[in-house]
Amino acid sequence: MRVFHGGDVWQGHAPEDYLDFSANLNPDGPPAWARAAMAEGLARAAYYPDLRAGAALAGLSAHLGLPEACILPTAGGIEAAALAAKLPGPHAVAQPTFQEYGRLCGAHRDIDRAALAEYVPAPGENLWLCNPNNPTGDALPREALSDLLARMEAAGGRLVVDEAFIHYCPARGVAAWAADRPALVVLGSLTKVLAVPGIRLGYLVAHPDVLRPLADALPPWRLNCVADALAAALPGREESFAEIRARNASRRASFAAALAALGARVHPSEANFLLCDFGRDMGPVIEALRARRILLRPCHMFPGLTNRCVRLCVRTEAENARLVEALKASL
Repeated sequence: MRVFHGGDVWQGHAPEDYLDFSANLNPDGPPAWARAAMAEGLARAAYYPDLRAGAALAGLSAHLGLPEACILPTAGGIEAAALAAKLPGPHAVAQPTFQEYGRLCGAHRDIDRAALAEYVPAPGENLWLCNPNNPTGDALPREALSDLLARMEAAGGRLVVDEAFIHYCPARGVAAWAADRPALVVLGSLTKVLAVPGIRLGYLVAHPDVLRPLADALPPWRLNCVADALAAALPGREESFAEIRARNASRRASFAAALAALGARVHPSEANFLLCDFGRDMGPVIEALRARRILLRPCHMFPGLTNRCVRLCVRTEAENARLVEALKASL
């Protein structure tokens, strides 16, 4: 099963030559405190990292407000997903969503995300969903997630929630529940909001009894020295994350309005990207813009979406305006 991802800036030119709307990254780059932490970590590259990842654990514990026993630092959110895929039982995936879930867990059925209120889990089934969801950007409220979790508990299964973009809508987060609810597993990532995908820093949150056997499956030195230092620097950064969130919300609103003015149907989003239906085959447009080194994320490979849809990262005001003008010319 071949899975397509955004962020492919390795196409014969220098990565920085591309204006990349296909990867959902903070366009302002890493905050100053994150750059300083990574530089400090790089200075320790001559040493093996801490086997326990103690500094990273302490930083993530303070950042998430959870005991260390409930947190497993991982090499990006994708490693957390790969570990969750080892949970026993059949797996179902709420679609449309990130394609790797189904590939990793060998999902035996897809569930319509729009019909989750009617979802009846099979005995022992694990349900995967992304919140806020990639590629649509919508986020389920905690009340809906609480109801789903109760259903999974009753069926003897688990609810796997990927919160890779939760920093953009923290009121939707449920990771804090995991300490007391063994049926909940939460995946997370710091690479999107801090714009450091090359560092690979994520985490898996679960009840200690669930987490322990998953952690035992990992090789040693799972975090490099830079990721370890970045995680250790997380405590006390609430204001920094709030600033990132506020800038994104402002840019997202104006970007959505400009795209709607082009005739696109823009899906409501609580994340840092927008799903747009332009009502026509966007393949030729995507290729025309690629030739100009502007990258968009096609969405026809997501169940329920078509070649009319693209997913666009919310970038800076100037970059968003540049894309809107390029789309005007190409459409």
